[in-house]
Amino acid sequence: MTRLNEMTIVEAARALRARECTVRELWDACIKAIEEKNPELHAYLEIFPADDAAIAAAQKRIDNDGEKAPLLCGIPLAIKDNILIEGNIVSAASKMLENYRATYDATVISKLKEQGALFLGRTNMDEFAMGSSTEHSAFGKTLNPHDISRVPGGSSGGSATAVAAHLAIAALGSDTGGSIRQPAALTGLVGLKPTYGAVSRSGLIAMGSSLDQIGPLAKSVSDAEILYDAIRGKDTLDATSIPEGLYEERKVPQQFRIGVPWHLLREGVDADVLAAFEAMLKRLTNAGHSLVDIELPTSSHALAAYYVIMPAEVSTNLARLDGIRYGHFSNGKTLLDDYINSRTEGFGEETRRRILLGTFVLSSGYIDAYYRKADAARAVLRREYRDAFEKADIIAFPTTPSPAFKFGEKSDPLSMYLEDIFTVTANLTGMPAISVPMGTVVRDGKKLPVGIHFTAPHQAESVLFACGNAVEKAF
Repeated sequence: MTRLNEMTIVEAARALRARECTVRELWDACIKAIEEKNPELHAYLEIFPADDAAIAAAQKRIDNDGEKAPLLCGIPLAIKDNILIEGNIVSAASKMLENYRATYDATVISKLKEQGALFLGRTNMDEFAMGSSTEHSAFGKTLNPHDISRVPGGSSGGSATAVAAHLAIAALGSDTGGSIRQPAALTGLVGLKPTYGAVSRSGLIAMGSSLDQIGPLAKSVSDAEILYDAIRGKDTLDATSIPEGLYEERKVPQQFRIGVPWHLLREGVDADVLAAFEAMLKRLTNAGHSLVDIELPTSSHALAAYYVIMPAEVSTNLARLDGIRYGHFSNGKTLLDDYINSRTEGFGEETRRRILLGTFVLSSGYIDAYYRKADAARAVLRREYRDAFEKADIIAFPTTPSPAFKFGEKSDPLSMYLEDIFTVTANLTGMPAISVPMGTVVRDGKKLPVGIHFTAPHQAESVLFACGNAVEKAF
């Protein structure tokens, strides 16, 4: 029998309703696994004490309502350390907010509490979600459970490791340029970046306000869909969230037209990753789906545009963290010294780098040369994707150009930024995207997961889930 902590949401919900286990037993199984493995993997920054009242309430709800109880009722989840849970520390893995305690729940947390979900703890991440490896946490790196000498991806690497190592049934992360999908691919999970505005950002510590989205990391496509359905919806606290009446239900085709921009895959993708991608496409065509060759000329410039727009928004969002109003404070001889010392000590190297870059591209004399050109490229990219979706239902890439890399292997920031080359376009365009496991490749004698990445038109998550299910069936 599958161990309780190794179950999916679907399996755990069925077991709870069949009286094969209790909510307390499911919780205890996850906590036991955390106690055994977290000291090495460092997926969690903090494990929450058991909320006896919430556990008892979830059990009572299942006992009374049975099949009518929400599927997430009694399910233990891991939460990324930039999503506010009232009364708990939320640090964004930064010394700047090391002692900051949330005064309210993020909207996604409120929705999950209504469903009866339970929260195991807050997971490690790259500081303020800036990174692709979870090496940039102020509190130490997280390890990949498939090979502890390698990164789990980032910035949601703690959430990914927690689920992949069965230290949680599922988790929430945030995605600004691939921070859910990339770690999902590197740890063998399903990761979803919803349509911009589908999920409220209220209570998410902002990195790039026009790019950020909260989404699920899960063990199956069905689990990702369950979590997404639970957290989506209009929120009066987030003016960018999409009203229900404007959220368009997309028709899901029986057979998919899969657009593949081969011109973007000719360089930079490891040969075995590309072979795994082609093998998965072959399985999908054998199942009756078709491939369409598409062109996305501006996509080759998407990464450059992203690394102008994102730092500009970082610079703006983190300006409030000065040590004076709140955050880490370091006393200096003058008021200017207070600001300089507090921000230098409070922020890590990568965060300072992006703040400086963002301040530069927004400065007088450079905003036209950099920021406005990047924003114009973003608009062109949206048009190209709209045109591509006239010929294809979804667009496919490998999620990453390589499997998980070793710690310190990409110490050059530019080589690290290239990890996001296939994922940033979904954030720039606001379109939904999903990463689904497509097999493994071998490095140093170990099998490492890799993922296939699908992008769909705005509000077409249902198409992504159907396509993800097709990939799972193809194995």
